[in-house]
Amino acid sequence: MNYIRTAMLLAAMTALFMGIGFMIGGQSGMMIALAIAAAMNLFSYWNADKLVLRMHHAREVDERMAPDFYRMIQRLSRSAGLPMPKVYIIDNPQPNAFATGRNPENAAVAATTGLLNMLTAEEVAGVMAHELAHVKNRDTLIMTITATIAGAISMLANFAFFFGGNRNNPLGIVGVLLTMIVAPMAAMVVQMAISRTREYAADRMGAEICGEPMWLASALAKIAGGVERIHNPDAEANPATSHMFIMNPLSGERMDNLFSTHPNTQNRIDELRKLSEAGLGTGGRATVGRSTRAPADFDGPWGGTGSGSGRSRRSSVPSHPKGPWG
Repeated sequence: MNYIRTAMLLAAMTALFMGIGFMIGGQSGMMIALAIAAAMNLFSYWNADKLVLRMHHAREVDERMAPDFYRMIQRLSRSAGLPMPKVYIIDNPQPNAFATGRNPENAAVAATTGLLNMLTAEEVAGVMAHELAHVKNRDTLIMTITATIAGAISMLANFAFFFGGNRNNPLGIVGVLLTMIVAPMAAMVVQMAISRTREYAADRMGAEICGEPMWLASALAKIAGGVERIHNPDAEANPATSHMFIMNPLSGERMDNLFSTHPNTQNRIDELRKLSEAGLGTGGRATVGRSTRAPADFDGPWGGTGSGSGRSRRSSVPSHPKGPWG
C-alpha cells in the first residue's frame, strides 16, 4: 500500500509540473514539461544521489579516515543484511543525517559532524540504523527523485512569474500568480506525504537493525533541539532536499513547520518507546563497542588530524573535541 500511495503522489507531482508547463506555454508547454519530467526522472535515477551529496558538501570517508564511524556502519549493514554503503561526512554543526542512492547496491549514508559531536555512540548507531532502514526499504530513490522534481517545480513557478506565462490561459495574470504561490506549496505537501508515510517504518526497522529502540528515541530528542538552534545554510539553499534528512533541517525557519516533511518528533519517540516496552531491545544486536577507537592523531570518527587539516572554516568542531566515542 505504501508503494501504491507513493506512486500516486509522484504522479500528482508530475501532473503539477505539467500544469505549470501549461500556464507557461499552453498545450505545447505542457508536453514539453512532461518530456522534461521524464528526462529528470531518468537523470535522477542515475545521478541525483551524487547531486544531493554535492549540494551538502559531503565528503566520502573510509576506514582509515573515520575508523569508528565506518566500522559502525559495517556492523549495522551486516545486521540489516545490506551491502556496505558508501560513507560520507558533512562538515556542518547541525546534528542530522540522510541516506541516498538508487538501490542498496549503490547506496550512501551521510552524517554531519554536529551529529557525531553531539550524540553518544549508541545514539549515532540508532540514527544510522534508521538511515539504513530507508536503504533496505528502497525509500532512497523515491525521496531523491521527489527532491529533484520539487526543486524543478519551484524554479518553473518562478519562471512562469517572470515571463508572464501563457496569455491564453483562462485565469490570465491571476493564474500566473496562483502558479507562483500554490505550485511550490503543493510540491511541499507531496514531499510531506511521501516522507511521513516512510519515517515511522524506518524508525521501526532501524530499531530492529540496531536492536535497541531507545537509542534512536534519545537521538531524536537531541537532534530536535539541535536543529531548532543551529542554522544549516546548505539546507536553506536547497530546501527541496529537506525531507531526506532524519529530521527537517529547516525546523524553526520561516514557515516550514506548517508543512513539516516529518512526523512530530514526540510521536516518533512515543512509538519507539512502545517498541521498547513490547520487548524489542536486546541491548544492541549491532554492537557499538569501544574497541575501535580512532588513533591518537584523529580528532574523532569524522576524520581529520589534530591540526585541523582538511576541515572547512565554517565548521564549529573544536580543535580537540571529545566526540561521541570517548
